[in-house]
Amino acid sequence: MREYRNGRLLGHAAALMTGLVLMACNRTAPPVATTTAWAPPPDSLIPDDSLGAAIRRGQAILRDTRDSLPAYATSSLNCTSCHLGDGRQVGAAPLIGVVARFPKYLGRAGAVIPIEDRINYCFTRSLAGRRLPNHSREMQDIVAYLAFLSQGLPVGTVPEGLGIPAIPVLQGDSARGHGLYDTTCAACHGATGGGDPAQRAPALWGAASFSIGASMARIERAASFIRHNMPFNAPGTLTDQQAWDIAAYIDRQPRPDMPGKEEDWPFGGAPDGVPYATAGRVPSEPPVLLPRPDSEAALVPVPERASRRER
Repeated sequence: MREYRNGRLLGHAAALMTGLVLMACNRTAPPVATTTAWAPPPDSLIPDDSLGAAIRRGQAILRDTRDSLPAYATSSLNCTSCHLGDGRQVGAAPLIGVVARFPKYLGRAGAVIPIEDRINYCFTRSLAGRRLPNHSREMQDIVAYLAFLSQGLPVGTVPEGLGIPAIPVLQGDSARGHGLYDTTCAACHGATGGGDPAQRAPALWGAASFSIGASMARIERAASFIRHNMPFNAPGTLTDQQAWDIAAYIDRQPRPDMPGKEEDWPFGGAPDGVPYATAGRVPSEPPVLLPRPDSEAALVPVPERASRRER
């Protein structure tokens, strides 16, 4: 029986090697994701049934995350603090079509992750909170809303206007940014960056703000968001340089630490401007970091490999 198994295994190995050789000889370029103009369905198309109720609950959680889930969203931010317009606004990290792109490989994690893990990265990093149980009703309500925003979009298709548009790379001046912040941003976010709940303006630094592991902690990402979306009552009125200066000032202020950040980008390739050490690189001006309570709950475990045993 052992000889038979070994023979079968050797046969499989030979077939596999032959297949690899043929693939190498006939290699073609990997498929390119199709980009298309596409708009998510309006709220009027949310069905009037149990699924519709879940979609509406998910939308409500995104709008008022810290009030809906105070044990998990412990900062002053809501999901829609960054994903403006209930996740529909182009140029403000829209969530349209996001479910159609998961599972996907995330270089920061060094693994293929499901949509639930990506949501939890927002909870633990951008909201500086705790991970939400993947199988909780609240998590599935959020997924239901995101799936609704992806309704009708073919899997693998990328809608136009995703992310935050890039702006020219400049050098931010935090001293100039301080003055601009006082005249442009402080009316909503406060002179000390603590935010104003009455205006739904989140804290931009301090213990109630986003963590160092958030995308907004990268000056370039913050500058792009500011350039296209702020000030809230007059978006697009700042110059590229002004946006870089304000972002440099904001992102150099103290903010919550991100437990486990030393494991980010385990295979290298971290974007320029990540303000903490990763494989093969050291940051130039990291901000002061504030401790996180219950740091274990702020970690999103990388998917584990199923155990394999000889039989």
